[in-house]
Amino acid sequence: MKLRITSITLLFLFTGYTIFTMSIAQQSLLSFGYQLISSPDTAQVVFDLYIMAFLAMVWMYDDCKNLGKSNMYFLPFMLLTLVFVSIGPLLYLVLKPSAELSKI
Repeated sequence: MKLRITSITLLFLFTGYTIFTMSIAQQSLLSFGYQLISSPDTAQVVFDLYIMAFLAMVWMYDDCKNLGKSNMYFLPFMLLTLVFVSIGPLLYLVLKPSAELSKI
């Protein structure tokens, strides 16, 4: 239950912050991403973040298979993770059945 509440809280806070920052941004998401990877110090942080995102996608994919879910069920979580990183896994945890959530 604590994991569900924590996931819901983080999902709403982070999604709200993401929407806010995107609404006031003066450049596109793609140009911002390019700017981040053009410098070695910020590129390292981006690479680190996407390594964690990849690990989260592997976990979600395996978990979907263990739950008997289709690849189409996994696809939206994967796309959200590729674009917004944290939102995909957080949404996955929020929507995961309660009985299965307690096994984590």
